[in-house]
Amino acid sequence: MAETIQLVVVTGMSGAGKTVAMQSFEDLGYFCVDNMPPALLGKFWELVKESGKISKVALVIDLRSRAFYDEIFGMLQELDDGNDNLRPKILFLDASDEELVARYKETRRAHPLAMDGRVLDGIQRERELLSEIKSKAQLVIDTSKISPRQLREELFLNFESDQSTAFHVNVMSFGFKYGIPIDADIVMDVRFLPNPYYVKELREKTGNDQAVYDYVMNSEMTEEFYQQFIKMLRFVMPGYQKEGKSSVTIAIGCTGGQHRSVALANRIGKALQEKYPVNITHRDMAKRKETVNRS
Repeated sequence: MAETIQLVVVTGMSGAGKTVAMQSFEDLGYFCVDNMPPALLGKFWELVKESGKISKVALVIDLRSRAFYDEIFGMLQELDDGNDNLRPKILFLDASDEELVARYKETRRAHPLAMDGRVLDGIQRERELLSEIKSKAQLVIDTSKISPRQLREELFLNFESDQSTAFHVNVMSFGFKYGIPIDADIVMDVRFLPNPYYVKELREKTGNDQAVYDYVMNSEMTEEFYQQFIKMLRFVMPGYQKEGKSSVTIAIGCTGGQHRSVALANRIGKALQEKYPVNITHRDMAKRKETVNRS
């Protein structure tokens, strides 16, 4: 039996939050297309079926495609009737006239239907044009009184099918001598911990080797640091989720990124896996060996 594919058509008033919506759907794992003409839905659907790898699709159709609005309902109905494994849904984003006027003034943009006139005139004309599609939408969200973060939370609540995949953690080891990772949200320097580099039999090994891992972890200082750091991480992760982040990158750094940071990244990553999907990487672990080989 073919896998059910979720198709969400995102439309609504200009300035009501479609950009935030598309970013949210991307973070939810949807394949997103902006400004899709309804006449191309059939062709697009055929490509989706042939790929066999896409299960969630979000399409934005806005006033740039207003000449095609009459085609939306027919095309969606045709797709729905001919595909038992398709679940189409229309999401309409709305906001009050007052709020939309304020947003346009803040951004100093012209309304697409009032390029040479009052913003309010364009908003009211757009509302008339979209009245039918709004009446047929399965979900209408009014963004007048909510922030972009709250809109994101609302979308996650309505469209998140797999709670475990929405938020994940990246734990990375690195060496300060090669620079701090530019995409890190949390950076921790562990160069104060005992360094296996100065133990001859451990120098050429890495934190992935049990002997190095044991050397680092058997220190009282390391254990005290680890307990306090993991407690802090467990405390802040729910806050990142509440703020709408889809992932957090934790970078653990030592001098060369070969011993201490690798061992700590492994332990921290495995601990966080008890609650979150975690990806553990070691950015600089092999760089010292590569340098020696080149020389």
